[in-house]
Order: sequence, then structure tokens, then C-alpha cells
Amino acid sequence: MKTGSDSSAKDPVRLFELALIFLKLGTIAFGGPAAHIAMMEDEFVRKRHLITEEDFLDRVAAASLIPGPSSTEVGIFVGRSLRGTVGLVVAGGCFIIPAAVLVTVIAAAYVRFGSLPRVEGILQAIKPAVIAIILQAVWKLGRTAAKTSALVAIGIASILLNLWGASPLLVLAFAGAGSGSVYLWGSRRSATVLCNFGVTIISPVSLVALATVAEVPVRLGRLFLSFLKIGAVVFGSGYVLLAFLRSEFVTHLNWLSEKQLIDAVAVGQFTPGPVFTTATFIGYLVAGVPGAAVATLGIFLPGFLFVALSGPLLPKIRRCAAAGAVLDGVVVGSLALMAVVAWELGRASVTDWLTVSILLVSTIVVFRFKINSAWLILGAGLVGWVARG
Repeated sequence: MKTGSDSSAKDPVRLFELALIFLKLGTIAFGGPAAHIAMMEDEFVRKRHLITEEDFLDRVAAASLIPGPSSTEVGIFVGRSLRGTVGLVVAGGCFIIPAAVLVTVIAAAYVRFGSLPRVEGILQAIKPAVIAIILQAVWKLGRTAAKTSALVAIGIASILLNLWGASPLLVLAFAGAGSGSVYLWGSRRSATVLCNFGVTIISPVSLVALATVAEVPVRLGRLFLSFLKIGAVVFGSGYVLLAFLRSEFVTHLNWLSEKQLIDAVAVGQFTPGPVFTTATFIGYLVAGVPGAAVATLGIFLPGFLFVALSGPLLPKIRRCAAAGAVLDGVVVGSLALMAVVAWELGRASVTDWLTVSILLVSTIVVFRFKINSAWLILGAGLVGWVARG
């Protein structure tokens, strides 16, 4: 079991370089959290060797255990490990900003013209390429994570649980508990071997209470608190986010129509970067550019806080054999969730000869030639534009 420090970089990466990497990722990272994590692994582990696979997997697991946008939090964890608190802010901010700006522009066009741009052909072609990227990441990271036959079995069981309808949080709890139990059984020790280390994570309940009880007459303030609450408690996919948004902005506040909400979620899905930029779109609809900025800050701020407060715990967890075993299980569970995402995305998007061809070619390219994911997505988008434009 590794006992390294919080950073695995051989030489400190410059902040400017870190900012450029995340600005690029925020601009080209289509396909949702699983694809974003795959692209980050490609940039920081495989291409630049700034962080080891084991450290990267630890951060994926940690991000899966806290509320908020998981792929954004992985990026924030990486920034923190490479350049501390400043790196945390730079990495997260640069990953979010390109998508937030793009979504704001789309929201302005939506308000003016009353509909979304027609990009169905391009999006349909991009999705199979994204599936190939996810599959490569799951395969590569899985070879590192599945270190024992027990972890392989836990990974398979996690996939089945998620396919049968278990929530992501339940799957991760099962995987962590299963791996920890195997360790305790094998070491013939009781549960008292679990380490005693201080947990300094801020409680999501406190943020929920703040947004629930505060009486703020200013619309921007209420908008901020609503998204602060959502960002502090949402686990899972964009469909979970949709449920929270509908309850808050359609049912409770009556600030959006059902159609506007669905369009907002669609924009978050087809633009690059975090899916949570759905909040940016809603903020613009409610209060223009200031609303977009306030909503974006509100929904992403909890993720920065959770990472900043939980980051120092990772080395302590890895120094404790029992806690490290639990984290190993969570890592495998996270990869299982990524595999299910690839399967579900494939069932929905690989539906004809064009998408099947793009998936096959993309899979061969990423596994055989190790091409940069940005070029793969660009090429798939061009094929879709030509074929269905």
C-alpha cells in the first residue's frame, strides 16, 4: 500500500500550464463525467506523468464520496495535489469557465430566439467517440484498481447492482464495505483496526439549512442559496440533478416552465465541461448575466469546499491499511459506474450504421494508436456534421 504525499508530481507544474490544461479540457470535454475523468487521466497520468495512476484513482474515489459534480471535483483534487490551494482554485475555475461562458451565450440566443441551436447530427456522432474514450479509461484504470480477485468480484457485483437500479451512492457504499470486510476477514482482526483520524468535511446539512431558512428578498441572493443547497446535496447523474431543479425552480419558486427546465438540462448535456452548467443557463433565464454568474458560483462552491477540506485526509487514509482497503473498493465501484454509463450511453446513441462505424473506428484508434481524445471528438463531430448536416 502506497504511503506517498498528497502530490505525486516529480516537478511542480507551473500554474500557467495547469490553467491551460484545464481550459483546454473545459473546452473539449464532451460526454459527461465519465468522459471528463477519462480525458483527465489521459492528460495527467498517461501524457504528462504529473500524477500516478494510483493517486488519480484515489481522487476519483474521493470525488465519488462527496456531493457535487464528480468530474469537476476530480479536477479540483488534481489541482490541489499538484499546486495546493491555489492549484485547487485554478484547476476548478479553468475547467468550469469555458463551459459557463458558452452556456451563457447559448442562453442569450435562447432568450432571443426561443429555441436551441440545431446540433443533433454533430452530437449523435460525438457520443460513440466518447464511449470509446470511456471504455479505454475503464480498461486502463481497471487493470491498476482490480488488484485482487476479490476486487474483481466486487467490481462485477457493483456493475450488476447499478444495472438493477441501485443508486450510485449505494453502489459505492457496497463496494467500500465489501472491500473493507474482505480485508478484516483476511487479517482476522475486528473492526477496531479502522483508523481514528479526524474528519473535517463540512456537513452538507449546514449548507442546506442555510439555503432553507435564510430569508433573502433579493432575487440574486435567493438564486445563489438555491443552487448552493443543490450543489451541497446532489449525488449521481444529471437525472438526479433534474429532480432537484424541478422541485426548486418549477414547483417551489415557479421561476421556470417545464419546457425551459428540459431545455436547460439539454444544454448542460451537449455542451463541453461540467453538466452542472445547467445552473448557468437557468441563472441567465432568471436574471441575465448576473444570474448566470451567481448560479454558477452557487452550485460549484460546495465542491471546492468539500475538496479543500477532505483533500488532506487522503494520505492518512492510505497510511491506514483497513481504510485503504475501503478506498480500494470505492475505486472499483467508481469504475463500475463508469462502465455502466458507457453501456447506457451506447444503448441510447449507437443506433445505426454511422454511429456503429464511429464507435468501432474510435475504439480501435484509442486502444491501438493512443490518439488524443480532443482530436477524436473533433473528427467524430466533423463526420456527423458532413453526414447529417
